[in-house]
Amino acid sequence: MPDFLGIDTSNYTTSVAVYDSEENKVYQTKKLLPVKQGELGLRQSDAVFHHTKQLPDMVELLFAEHDFAPEAVSVSVRPRNIEGSYMPCFLCGEGFARSYAAICKKTVYRTSHQVGHILAALYSAGRLDLVGKKFIAFHVSGGTTDCLLCEPDEDEVIKITEIGTSLDLKAGQAVDRVGVMLGLKFPCGIELEKLAVKADKHTKIKPTLKGINCCLSGVENKCRNMLDKGERPENIAAYCLDYISGTIIGMTKKAVEEYGDIPLVFAGGVMSDKIIRDKIVSNFENAEFAAPEFSCDNAAGVAILGYLKHIGVKKCL
Repeated sequence: MPDFLGIDTSNYTTSVAVYDSEENKVYQTKKLLPVKQGELGLRQSDAVFHHTKQLPDMVELLFAEHDFAPEAVSVSVRPRNIEGSYMPCFLCGEGFARSYAAICKKTVYRTSHQVGHILAALYSAGRLDLVGKKFIAFHVSGGTTDCLLCEPDEDEVIKITEIGTSLDLKAGQAVDRVGVMLGLKFPCGIELEKLAVKADKHTKIKPTLKGINCCLSGVENKCRNMLDKGERPENIAAYCLDYISGTIIGMTKKAVEEYGDIPLVFAGGVMSDKIIRDKIVSNFENAEFAAPEFSCDNAAGVAILGYLKHIGVKKCL
């Protein structure tokens, strides 16, 4: 029973992955949802439409290149494993998974997009052993800037308790709003980082923290003021990324003070930024990160959840 299929239809990317448990290897295909120049995302109706078009393409591409025979299919059906967490775009993946499972007489496992991100980070960092331990994870993306206490759980694989978050703008939103402000194409993370490495000065930052929670709306306002005053785009980009990294570092220090020196895991698309990553690593030597292809939205962690559920989570605890 080596192969496990995972599906993730987030608000940004159509993702399909297969986890080969015998080789401990992930095979995946994914495609960003198209966003028009100058826009900051998609309406849910548009996201559903594009997933409906792209998901068959991604499945065909992955299975055309490999001879897979999945034992089970797992799928993200909600953003987070909390009451009321819902986005229509996840119905696209769930519908496919249910159909596949019914036709092939296989089991379907449901999880959240957030759990998928964390498992993908653990896999990429070579730390799937943490599934059986308590650790702190950050999920930092377009929709979240969450500090999470993660604990073993037989049903959910990872039980997540939010211990800190952004009280306003999310980190990925800040990156994209500043990027679009500077004329970059959404999603703006990669191009904003390319600008930032060319900065010739760095402005001092002071993160706004309220316990482990943070506020990020100030970074957008500051960047707009800098632009209005004629500041170089490169320096504006650097300020944005410095502000986000300083905020995450501040939240992490608060979390460690409260919950102890336990493992730290950083997941989500924003964490693929090398500038932010290097600053965090310089403050926390025990920080674990996913490789970029496992930081951005992907179905790898969702596929791995299927494997863990299939073999019995107790074996990992």
